[in-house]
Amino acid sequence: MPVRHGNKHYLQVLVDNAKYQLLEQCAQERGVRTTALARDAVYEWLSKNVDPELFKAANLIDDATWKQSVRNRVKGRMENKSSSPSSDQPANPEE
Repeated sequence: MPVRHGNKHYLQVLVDNAKYQLLEQCAQERGVRTTALARDAVYEWLSKNVDPELFKAANLIDDATWKQSVRNRVKGRMENKSSSPSSDQPANPEE
């Protein structure tokens, strides 16, 4: 069963050693992480094996989710910045 991580899911896949070494070599040649290459391969497979409109809809949902996540992070940072003491004031008010 996949484990959630924020808005994504962890997916564990057992890969035989020799095939993993091939995957790792391909990733190194492309300058990407092995997991990123595997994820891209899954996405490419999905794009070729599901209804194109479903895949397009999934992309739109994922893009919207990502944009909302970025907005939430920016908002959180702005709120933290406004609630923290400014750099010209001492951290300890008794100083």
